[in-house]
Amino acid sequence: MKERFIENGIEYVRNGDYYIPNLEVPECKYEIKKYGRLRRQHLKTNKPCQYSMLLMTGKLLDHLHEVDVQAQEFLDQFIKEAEKTAPDKATHQMAWVGHMNNAKACAEEIIYTEIIYI
Repeated sequence: MKERFIENGIEYVRNGDYYIPNLEVPECKYEIKKYGRLRRQHLKTNKPCQYSMLLMTGKLLDHLHEVDVQAQEFLDQFIKEAEKTAPDKATHQMAWVGHMNNAKACAEEIIYTEIIYI
């Protein structure tokens, strides 16, 4: 019996009595942050077929990075817009903090429903 062989572009390695595909996960060129990790967990638990397909084609890390970047850009833009309507920080500090916390919570709720958990 052969130790290794290639069929349909996939290399198989003998392991005992079985041949197992010799698949490698590509290295991550960038850091997957909060929103990318949330998306990965959502795909893993609720959409295992899509998760497996992205993982096997090697596109999972790119997808997670894209989701992470998109969510972070939306959050940054939302916060910039919220700063325009915020009370004066120097005189009303607690109101400013409450306004900004509310803006971030609203932005994250939109990110969760529109980007991550779809």
